[in-house]
Amino acid sequence: MAGGGVAPPGGGDVNRVEAPVTIKAYMMCVFAAFGGIFFGYDSGYISGVLAMDFFIKTIAGDDATALPSRDKSLITSILSAGTFFGALIAGDMADWIGRRLTIIFGCTVFIIGVALQTASAGLGLIVAGRLVAGFGVGFVSAIIILYMSEIAPRKVRGAIVSGYQFCICIGLLLASCVDYGTQDRTDSGSYRIPIGLQALWAIVLAVGLFILPESPRFFVKKGKLDLAAKALASVRDQPIESAYIQDELAEIIANHEYEMAAVPHGSYFQAWAMCFKGSIWEGSSYLRRTILGTSMQMMQQWTGINFVFYFGTTFFTQLGTIQNPFLISMITTLVNVCSTPISFWSMERVGRRSLLIWGALGMCICEFIVAIIGTVAPDNDNAVKAMIAFICIYIFFFATTWGPGAWVVIGEIFPLPMRAKGVALSTASNWMWNCIIAVITPYMVDEDKGNLNAKVFFIWGSLCACCFLYSYLLIPETKGLTLEQVDQMLAETTPRTSSRWVPHTTYAAEMGMTEKGKVGHVEHPSGDESV
Repeated sequence: MAGGGVAPPGGGDVNRVEAPVTIKAYMMCVFAAFGGIFFGYDSGYISGVLAMDFFIKTIAGDDATALPSRDKSLITSILSAGTFFGALIAGDMADWIGRRLTIIFGCTVFIIGVALQTASAGLGLIVAGRLVAGFGVGFVSAIIILYMSEIAPRKVRGAIVSGYQFCICIGLLLASCVDYGTQDRTDSGSYRIPIGLQALWAIVLAVGLFILPESPRFFVKKGKLDLAAKALASVRDQPIESAYIQDELAEIIANHEYEMAAVPHGSYFQAWAMCFKGSIWEGSSYLRRTILGTSMQMMQQWTGINFVFYFGTTFFTQLGTIQNPFLISMITTLVNVCSTPISFWSMERVGRRSLLIWGALGMCICEFIVAIIGTVAPDNDNAVKAMIAFICIYIFFFATTWGPGAWVVIGEIFPLPMRAKGVALSTASNWMWNCIIAVITPYMVDEDKGNLNAKVFFIWGSLCACCFLYSYLLIPETKGLTLEQVDQMLAETTPRTSSRWVPHTTYAAEMGMTEKGKVGHVEHPSGDESV
């Protein structure tokens, strides 16, 4: 593979394909996870704003006591619609200008959307602002997972990407706290403060990413091996001459060349069509991976978690026996935040597959219990308290399993030639189903529509039962493997046998790249020496 004048190094030792984890490498990944804060905040603030008296009167008129279902559906879902398209566009941009610059661009677009929403005094501008902000969230939510997965050391990759979900939870909690603090204001600050504050998170992320290095795997994809070596040395906190850097870079290069030879790449449209090549019955085919990634994100939305975070405040209001729905929403969000760090340990200790299987079962049981209690004794104070308790337990199961787990797996299952597009398609699937659920939920639960109330949890519980079967049959175990080893595992196992697979060779050895080569600083022909 030509590029940048660097002779590819190599190594065939499956146990030494990556450098030990250092504090610097760890902190780089931790900061990248910060992107989850404004993703979570943006998802969370709308639940409280939709229930604010001043906002309701601003949108629906001075005599209104609640937003019409159509307005509630439009305001909530339009962000997800924008995010769907933003995630798809981000897949191209990440392969064109790089993972890091795509995220920075997404932050800029998001800030523009926030400014439009903050300036709004009616339905039109807030819908337009949420649509624009959605494009920005799409860029960031798709590519931050890609970026983190590509730079994170394999031994802590699950924990690091789980940290992204933790930051989403922190964003949700911050949104609930701000909503709680401004709910009683009798001016436009009641909704403008929660909306405007989210621009701060995007600014922090964008500024920080100017300092962080680009993904070395992006430079390998571009053929800029000198820059790939510099970037890899930076994220692993090792000198370029280190054997660890030589071995890992050789493995990345060899895996990329193997995939390029196995699946020829052509024009722009052929590159997208590549994502759908192969047999659905072949575990390592591009089509199978695309279906796995997109369906996993669909399943995450089917758990019903965003019903609680998007419409929790209005749902608790409709129960009629809760004096402060805003406080209950904040408590459920706090449960989410406190539970998620458990996944930092369990994702690497227990594994992705087992967590997703048992998490789906736990959520299924809790949701059916909530639905049964709410149907049998809807007006009983003690029954409502029991419902809230099981909703919190359900959130615990989600926060420790499917919340982080779905993001971890989609960052690991795609090969380098299609990784940006695969993660983008998967993230777009998440937001498409997010949008669908946001559109239909008000019509299912509002008093003048379906009026399901707690019965809606029969639907979410049934869908979680589907998640349980899906996890058992289709999700592979990727714990403890490099991204290149995941490719080998998918080719050689089935999901149910994947947890027993161990690496036995490297792509570098198979491609005849086991002879060491010196990786030094070589100026790229373009003159670009930045990382």
